[in-house]
Amino acid sequence: MDKVTVQLDQAMQRTDFYQAFASNTETAVLVGNSGVVLSSADGATWKRTILNGQPSFLAVDTCPDQRFIALSFDNHIWVSSPSGDDWAPIKVDSQEQLMTIDCSPNGKWWVAGGFSTFLSSSDKGQSWQSNTLEEDAIITDVVFLSEQEAVATAEFGMFVVTEDGGNTWQVSGFMPAEFYPHAAYFTSIAEGWVAGLNGFIYYTKNSGNTWHKQSADSTVPIYQFQEIDGVLFALGDNATVLKLTGDQWKTVQPASAPIYLRAALYFKQKLLVAGGRGMFMTIDPNAAALSVDNTEL
Repeated sequence: MDKVTVQLDQAMQRTDFYQAFASNTETAVLVGNSGVVLSSADGATWKRTILNGQPSFLAVDTCPDQRFIALSFDNHIWVSSPSGDDWAPIKVDSQEQLMTIDCSPNGKWWVAGGFSTFLSSSDKGQSWQSNTLEEDAIITDVVFLSEQEAVATAEFGMFVVTEDGGNTWQVSGFMPAEFYPHAAYFTSIAEGWVAGLNGFIYYTKNSGNTWHKQSADSTVPIYQFQEIDGVLFALGDNATVLKLTGDQWKTVQPASAPIYLRAALYFKQKLLVAGGRGMFMTIDPNAAALSVDNTEL
């Protein structure tokens, strides 16, 4: 029982299923299922918080004022001070299932989800403006690249953009074979990557008008991208990590456990990755061969 007690005192538990990372200048935050929120100032030691109601988190982001906002599956936004350890919920009044959250450079909150719906708030969640493409498709990811420009990926391979701060959204193109994107990374409206369950990674350089399937030496599902100093990494199933070299994806962390990696963050010169069943790794991305400093599982 002493060993059980010691394990229960740890910040990370094998029952955790981590979903997303975010950070400000001082603090990193990792969110997961059952109300789990971990916060750290150094990326090595973590404080564990379980929020009331044990919400299941989908995504988290950082705002320009250094506060954190996180979206839970029950359509609540949870707001924290820059410390990342005090959270308060705000209900989003929408009949659609919300799937993603983003805080734009001007501080406006954005959420999106079912029926190609976008919701935005400029008063910290007190009121919302709604916009829809009138398409029966789920928005899976939305990211503002500037105050005016943003990209969104959606069910059935839809690629959506705005160039006027979200006042209007247009379908810019479609991915091959109605591809369902689980991960997306864009450097601009024109250039970006998407990936999904079948392990395919598609690249566009013309705002989604055409897509090129990039070669990869792995077929595991991909759940997240992370860019570090111009180098792009991809996280996948079975604790796999890929690295983009030229036009090809090379495995740098081979399949090592039957557990997904879904959350990634470059913080304090380390690549932090996390996923199911308490999986957490700290990686040195600058090593000649990928160096895993520690693993929690």
